Amino acid sequence: MKHKRTYIGLLTLLSASTVMGQNWTETKASTWSKVTNKGGQTLGYSPASGVKLLTDKGFAFKDLNKNGKLDRYEDWRLPVADRAKDLASKLSVEQIAGLMLYSKHQPIPAAAGGPFAGTYGGKVFAQSGANVSDLSDQQKEFLTNDNLRHVLITSVQSPEAAAQWNNNAQALVEGLGLGIPINSSSDPRHGTRADAEFNAGAGGTISMWPGSLGLAATFRPELVQRFGQIAATEYRSLGIATALSPQVDLATDPRWNRVSGTFGEDPQLATDIARAYIDGFQTSTGAQEITGGWGYNSVNAMVKHWPGGGSGEGGRDAHYGYGKYAVYPGKNFDTHFLPFTEGAFKLRGKTGSAAAVMPYYTISFGQDTKNGENVGNSYNKYIIGDLLRGKYHYDGVVCTDWLITADETAVDVFLTGKSWGVEKLSVPERHYKILMAGADQFGGNNDAGPVTEAYKMGVKEKGEAAMRARFELSAVRLLKNIFQVGLFENPYLDPETSRKAVGKPEFMQAGYQAQLQSVVMLKNKAKALPLTKGKKVYIPKRFTPAGRNFLGMDTPEKLEYPINLTVVKKYFTVTDNPDEADFALVSIRSPDSGGGYNSADTKAGGTGYIPVSLQYGDYTAKGTRDPSIGGGDPLEKFTNRTYNGKTAKTINNTDLGMVTDTYAKMKGKPVIVALLVSNPTVVGEFEKQTNALLAHFGVQDQTLMDILTGANEPSALLPMQMPADMATVETQAEDVPRDMKAYTDSEGNTYDFGFGLNWKGVIQDARTAKYKKAPMRMSMK
Repeated sequence: MKHKRTYIGLLTLLSASTVMGQNWTETKASTWSKVTNKGGQTLGYSPASGVKLLTDKGFAFKDLNKNGKLDRYEDWRLPVADRAKDLASKLSVEQIAGLMLYSKHQPIPAAAGGPFAGTYGGKVFAQSGANVSDLSDQQKEFLTNDNLRHVLITSVQSPEAAAQWNNNAQALVEGLGLGIPINSSSDPRHGTRADAEFNAGAGGTISMWPGSLGLAATFRPELVQRFGQIAATEYRSLGIATALSPQVDLATDPRWNRVSGTFGEDPQLATDIARAYIDGFQTSTGAQEITGGWGYNSVNAMVKHWPGGGSGEGGRDAHYGYGKYAVYPGKNFDTHFLPFTEGAFKLRGKTGSAAAVMPYYTISFGQDTKNGENVGNSYNKYIIGDLLRGKYHYDGVVCTDWLITADETAVDVFLTGKSWGVEKLSVPERHYKILMAGADQFGGNNDAGPVTEAYKMGVKEKGEAAMRARFELSAVRLLKNIFQVGLFENPYLDPETSRKAVGKPEFMQAGYQAQLQSVVMLKNKAKALPLTKGKKVYIPKRFTPAGRNFLGMDTPEKLEYPINLTVVKKYFTVTDNPDEADFALVSIRSPDSGGGYNSADTKAGGTGYIPVSLQYGDYTAKGTRDPSIGGGDPLEKFTNRTYNGKTAKTINNTDLGMVTDTYAKMKGKPVIVALLVSNPTVVGEFEKQTNALLAHFGVQDQTLMDILTGANEPSALLPMQMPADMATVETQAEDVPRDMKAYTDSEGNTYDFGFGLNWKGVIQDARTAKYKKAPMRMSMK
């Protein structure tokens, strides 16, 4: 027994020695050092930042505030909430104000001109001799002087450049103040390049997936969750830890110009897809998990736009003063909450709820039943404080949409302030009102001045202690999102690892398979499809007239093939002579009549308001709503925004001519139409002149070729209704889902929600059984 006790004692001594000894090792990367804690978190820091290591019980920690002791927020062994509260209590008002800022759009490298231009050493960035990954003067300014830590990344030259820019930026802020890392974010960046070729063994700059409507058209939440997992891996490899997505607004008005960014109009489908998307983005597993599902493969999801922006009056959009009012003639306000309350806030994964929420620009007209305010949603205490925070118990970050605190300069300009309903308040007063409503952060604002002024207003009204507590509350929420994804431990990247991870073949393959599952076959008369490879195809060129993009920049007219002929020639023989062709392939887009406002009309003495049309031919509104429900703007002298009797002209009406002309030229031979759908479309203008009709939501041309030739069978379903005509569009209620008469084609099929064909005929499976029943409503929950 004596020998056994001695043996056990020796083991205990050795174990204690190991614990109290050094349990970490350090290796040098190119510009930063990596510290591996055995049985603990891996750290990354830049020696140039001045940060040094602390040790406790054999483990290493970063001394971010350089005070020589281990503070609670520096201790990775403690819960995130404890660390965030400790750090928030240490921050100055100015530092918290910086946390509340969200930068304007930042391309890598900084742009040479335009609204997102940057300089380096006072010179135009592109002409300064700076490296692609160097920080611009403007970036250094807002990171250093305004304490900004939330950066919106747009275009990147390459994954390596993005990784190195991230390392440079993180090293800079690591050496400032309390060492709070940058939380970079991105709008959706996984769309397709139609003309790109796909090779199963090849990688790309980033994996390509169908757009949001295309993801919804698969009716497969499990596919969308896999997208989220892959996208999160690629985001983190680019240094991006927050996704400004998903956009879960119910697209209940088919005219809205943001329908393509949604998951469609059905509450149940949008709810299920939203939940899967966020679970995919936020959940880390295995070695990547830190705790509670959060970790180094997690990306905070900022779900948008509370309480739903898909019911703008007349289909107009609230990026513009002419679209500021969301209306609810069907008394269906609460149903728009469902993708949030039953999806984003009730995840199946460990993270539980979306990390952040963005309200929309709109004034939810007449819905504030407590205070009677008609102001933009971020300003509305009832919609943010009483509903989102109170009734639905949401305690994550609430970040406003971009530019809402700036002054409006015109009702029809995209890059203008959007302070809807509070135009008479000063800029600091607007910030104060947003904070009092319950929001935490200001999108597109690089300037801390108005935030600190808002703090002073609160001190005058509520006292120093109460306002300090209000600021710390937001600081804790914002810091938790930085802590939970591991940025305080290691925000640094290996550019070569990033290069290999972003767009790797496995991810490209998954994206391509999703594209194949997102194309809806609406018509297949006399089994025109699939086609035999090698047949001769006639493809008409598409004309695009000169116009302006959403930023107001001029775009030239174009006449070009709408599909990559190099890709087509791998499947078919291309001819410019319809008489020689076996079939024709016509690629068109949904009609584009603009946003429902015509500045030329105002110059001629009118109000400017015109219909938003979903047909190619000219459309004149007759017997439509008069007066409008919403109305009023400081730049207008009237409140009635009716467009009754006004006419809308479609910018791309030549698309209709492409179909009708081709039909005539083909003299009875098959005409196949591929329709890129951005909005529900009045297809009755051309459907009878087609043999087959494919609807897609943004895919590679090769995807269409694989379906046309039968290499893959179409399986997608419509995530929204296709209207019978504009009369049903006008009579539907902006806030009610699936309330239009859907179009019935020459084959007797009705293009309703959940409709789609495969080679055998109308698809009827578990998806249609689940989702085609009557729309879910909040009152039924």
